[in-house]
Amino acid sequence: MTHSSGDERHDAAPTVSAHDPRPGRQTVRGGCLVLLHRWPTALAVALVVTTFVDGVPPLAFLAGLLVVMPVCYLIFGSLRGELHRPGALTLQTAGLLGFAALALVALAVDETLGLGLVAAGWLAHAVWDFAHYRSGRVVPRAWSEWCGVVDACGAVTILVLTL
Repeated sequence: MTHSSGDERHDAAPTVSAHDPRPGRQTVRGGCLVLLHRWPTALAVALVVTTFVDGVPPLAFLAGLLVVMPVCYLIFGSLRGELHRPGALTLQTAGLLGFAALALVALAVDETLGLGLVAAGWLAHAVWDFAHYRSGRVVPRAWSEWCGVVDACGAVTILVLTL
């Protein structure tokens, strides 16, 4: 007979098995479970495909997004009360200024070079997203996952379509 100590966590998500005895169904069902669990990634990939399906959007639009990304972090951080920690507001503001400076430089140079700089900025922001995902601070993890996938896939797409 087992005795429960009352220390178990009851808020954990139930474990769902991807086992299905029918041939080929395990992979499909397992893949669907992964997509449901990684819904921010699925939405991010859909956004990137939608954004780039007709080619690379204008440089000004892509550079503008490079500035909007860290602004969202400041808004989330403020709403979640995360910017009160020592150094948090300074770090987020420095990120905003760095990404904004890169966006301005991208707009001031030749368009091909500008797109390369924006792609580099988006990749750098993907690293920023990953750091926030790992820490669980400033923004919700779903946001940093979504944004990181958009940034990384968008950057690679910009480079592939412009080179």
